[in-house]
Amino acid sequence: MNWSPHVVVACIVEREGRFLVVEEEVSGRVLLNQPAGHWEQHETLIAAARRETLEETRWEVEPLAVLGLYHFDPPDLDYGFLRIAFVARALRERPELTLDSGILRPLWLTRAELLASCERHRSPMVLRCVDDYLAGRRYPLDLIAHL
Repeated sequence: MNWSPHVVVACIVEREGRFLVVEEEVSGRVLLNQPAGHWEQHETLIAAARRETLEETRWEVEPLAVLGLYHFDPPDLDYGFLRIAFVARALRERPELTLDSGILRPLWLTRAELLASCERHRSPMVLRCVDDYLAGRRYPLDLIAHL
C-alpha cells in the first residue's frame, strides 16, 4: 500500500487570550479543532488557510507567520496528516455566511478551557499548536515558496 499523508492547513487565531476553534461533528462525536482543512489543487497554502478559516468560522483572517509543520498518524486511519499551521489575525466576522457541513459552531476558548476539554480534541495538534503559539514560535511566511 502506498502511504500518502493528507496535507491540511490550520490557523491559530488569538484574541484577548482566547483562541478561535470550531466544534465539529466527526463520526458521531462532537470534537474541537482549530479552523483547518485540506489544501486544494491550484491554491496557495496561505489562500487555503484563509478559505478554510472563513468556511468553518465565518471569520476573515490574515495569516501573519508560519507556526510550524505537524505530522500526526491517527491510530484509527490508514493515512496520516501533515498540518501547516499559520498564526493569523482576525479581521472581521461574516455572520451572513453559512458554516461548512459538519461544523456546529465557532468558539473562542482560553488555553485553560482547551486543556480541560482535551478528550474532545480532534487530534493532539490542537493543544500543541496553542502551546507553540504561546511559546512564541513564528517563522516568516516566505518560508513557503510556490514555484
